[in-house]
Amino acid sequence: MKDAFAGESQANRRYLAFAEKAENEGLMQAAKLFRAAAEAETIHALNHLRIMGEIKSTVENLDAAVSGETFEFKEMYPKYLSIAKQEENDQAAWSFDVANKVEQVHAGLFSKAVEALRNNKELTKIDYYICSVCGNTVECMAPEKCPICGASKTKFFKIV
Repeated sequence: MKDAFAGESQANRRYLAFAEKAENEGLMQAAKLFRAAAEAETIHALNHLRIMGEIKSTVENLDAAVSGETFEFKEMYPKYLSIAKQEENDQAAWSFDVANKVEQVHAGLFSKAVEALRNNKELTKIDYYICSVCGNTVECMAPEKCPICGASKTKFFKIV
C-alpha cells in the first residue's frame, strides 16, 4: 500500500507539472487531460492512505507532520545537499537548500498549531501565503521579499 500511495502521489505531481508545461505551450486540451488524470491519481492516493490507517485525529496528524518535516530538515535534505555540492550540481543544491529551509518553517507552523490544540485553544484565523519560487510559507501577509529565496512579493500566492 505504501508503494502504491507513493506512486499515485508522484503521478499526481508529475501530471500537474506536465499540465503546466502543456498550458505554457498553448496546448490547453492536453493540459486539461493531465489535470484530470492528476485528480484521479489523488483519489487513488487518498484511498490508499485511508486504508493504511494513516489519517488520524488532527492532533495526531499534526504530530506526524512535525515529525516528517523535522526528519526532512534535520536528516534528509542535509544529506542530499551535501551530495549535490560534492557533485557540483548547483541547481540541485539550490533546490535542496531552499526546501530544507522551508521544511523548518513548516515544522514550526505545525508545532504551533498542535500546541494550541493541545491547550484547547482555537487556532488563530490567519491567511497563509506561499512563495511560488521556493515554497516558503508565511502567515498573515506576503513579505516584500522572500527571506529564503529573495523572490519579490508578486511571487507569493494566497491559500484560500
